[in-house]
Amino acid sequence: MLKLTEKPRRVAQDHFLLHLETETYRSVPGQFINIRCTQHYDPLLRRPFSIFDHEGALISIIVKSVGRGTEILSHYSPGSIDCIGPLGTGFTMTENRKVLIAGGGVGNSPLYYLAKKLTEARCDITYIYGAASRSSIYLAEQFNKFANKFIITTDDGSEGADGYASEAASKLLNVGQYDMIYTCGPRPMMKTMVELAHGTPVEVSLENYFGCGIGLCSGCTIETADGLKKACVNGPVFNGADINWDSVPD
Repeated sequence: MLKLTEKPRRVAQDHFLLHLETETYRSVPGQFINIRCTQHYDPLLRRPFSIFDHEGALISIIVKSVGRGTEILSHYSPGSIDCIGPLGTGFTMTENRKVLIAGGGVGNSPLYYLAKKLTEARCDITYIYGAASRSSIYLAEQFNKFANKFIITTDDGSEGADGYASEAASKLLNVGQYDMIYTCGPRPMMKTMVELAHGTPVEVSLENYFGCGIGLCSGCTIETADGLKKACVNGPVFNGADINWDSVPD
C-alpha cells in the first residue's frame, strides 16, 4: 500500500499529477507501478503508470484520464492506495555523454525521471517534448530544468514547432551526433526514432497495455530479435533496434 498525499492536481487537459508516499520503494527511471483503481470489481484489472519522479519518500506519476479506471484515479481522495511495484526494467544510465531524449504525449512521463538522473550524471541533454496541442503540455518548465536544449513540438502548431517530435529529431540528427537516444510515446514515433538513429543506440519504453504487470497473462508479448518477450517484465524498456515493430500495438 502507498499513501496518496493530496488530491490529484490537474497539470494539463485530462492529465493529473499524483504524489504517493512510501518508505521502502527503490526505483530506476523507466520502471512503472501498477495501481488498483477501486476496491470493487469494475474495473477489475490494475492500471500501469510510469514513474514520473522519485525523490526520497515520494513517488510521482502522471495519469491521463482516458477511461473508467483513470477517471476514478484522477478524482481520488488522499489516503491509502493499492499499488504494486516498482516493476519492469529501466533505462540504461550513462555518464558524461551527449544524449537525445524525445517524448510524445503522456509518454513524456518516464523521461522526466530519466532526464533528472542523467543531469546528475553530467550528461549534455537535448530534450524534445512532443504533444498534440498546447492544452496537453504538462509541467514543461520542470522538464526544461533538466535539459541543455529544450524543444517543444505540437501536432497542430499551437505551441513551439509545428509537427511531430520525430521531425524535430530528424533535423537534429542530420547535423549532430549523440551517444544515446531515449524515447517514449506512440508506436509510430518510436519506430521512426529507431529508423533515424543510424547506428546510435536507442532505448524505447513501450506503453503496451499490461493486464497483470508481472508476466502472468502474456497480454503484452512482443516479437524481438531474441524471440518473444513480455513487455511488463522484460521491459518496458527495450533496445529499439531489437523490436519487430509490427508486433507492437498502436
